[in-house]
Amino acid sequence: MVEVNLWSGLRAFADGKDCVEVDAKNVGEVLTGLVAQYPGLEHVIEAGVSVAVDGKVIASGLTEPVKPDSEVYLMQQLKGG
Repeated sequence: MVEVNLWSGLRAFADGKDCVEVDAKNVGEVLTGLVAQYPGLEHVIEAGVSVAVDGKVIASGLTEPVKPDSEVYLMQQLKGG
C-alpha cells in the first residue's frame, strides 16, 4: 500500500482524510486506485493534477514507479508560465 497525501480541497471527496492508502506500483495505479476508492475524486483527477513522488514532481507519465515507502502527494496541477 502507498500513502497518498491530499491537498485540503480534496479532503471533502475522501471522507475528510488528508492521507489515504492505495494499492499501487506506479503513478497511474495511484490515480486509478484513488478513483476506485473515492469516486468523487474522478472529476478532479480527470481535469488534471500534479503528483509528487519522493519530492519529485512527476512529469514523465503514469508509469513512474512508486514503492510502499514512497512519499506521494496529489497536488493542484502545476502550470508553467
